[in-house]
Amino acid sequence: MNLARNLMLKKEVIEASDELVKETFWQDVFRSLIKDRMAITGGIVILLFVLMAIFAPWIAPHDPYEVNLDNQFQKPGLEHWLGTDMFGRDVLSRIIYGSQISLLIGLVPSMITMSIGIVLGIVAGYFGRRTDFVIMTISDMVLSFPSLLLAMVVMYTLGASLLNIFIALSIVGWAGTARVVRAQTLSLKNKEFVEAARAVGVKPYIIMLRHILPNCIPQLLVLFTLEIPGSILSEASLSFLGVGAQPPASSWGLMVSNGKEFLFNAPWVAIAPGIAILVIVLAFNFLGDGLRDALDPYLKQ
Repeated sequence: MNLARNLMLKKEVIEASDELVKETFWQDVFRSLIKDRMAITGGIVILLFVLMAIFAPWIAPHDPYEVNLDNQFQKPGLEHWLGTDMFGRDVLSRIIYGSQISLLIGLVPSMITMSIGIVLGIVAGYFGRRTDFVIMTISDMVLSFPSLLLAMVVMYTLGASLLNIFIALSIVGWAGTARVVRAQTLSLKNKEFVEAARAVGVKPYIIMLRHILPNCIPQLLVLFTLEIPGSILSEASLSFLGVGAQPPASSWGLMVSNGKEFLFNAPWVAIAPGIAILVIVLAFNFLGDGLRDALDPYLKQ
């Protein structure tokens, strides 16, 4: 009884100390992130794109789906700031509405892949042995295929639709996260606070949720910010190849695909959405790099 009480007391002391360290750690991270101009710039750009997607119906100057062949290939001007496409549709309005699809495809598959990778990575690292072997073998098989090629196979099999894009990108993206989380779990499961929790009879799933997962959050934040632009680029590539978003959707990748045939007589049709993809991907990369630098204690030194 005394041994169990001592172990419980030791566990509580370790947890209290750990919470204090975490609080100080996140304060340092915030201060480091504020000093990083590129990360702040990336965050502001992402916020602007999110607001643009939310308020698209109110800020779009024209109906993005309205066909008017009389306005076909109008050059950028006062009425149509970024010109019109082959169907006379306003390019700026289509880019504004396209931000909804691109950000949705960036966020949803990333959250799904992160969730799958976190669960499988923690389970593999904590239980080890045969469980670890099976999960890591499957992840190696997934990583052995080029991600875009595997996503194309899934899309050709399931058909081109927004839901199937979510499924395809989720299938190809979880393995990398699983390997990172597994490595973190292997380094954490023998720590004193985990051993103390295990000694007093805490169930494995509680240990994984309360003690291991919170300590993986810094790495997962960086992975998440870098996973989103990867999903956006993958969707743009799939749409460019004809197996992603389908007309009349205003996906940026689909707009680039439709406009590539008119690069010489109406370059704005493809270049404008291409620049939008470039800007949002760079913004997420800047934010991810800033988070990585702020969260990595070796880089701080």
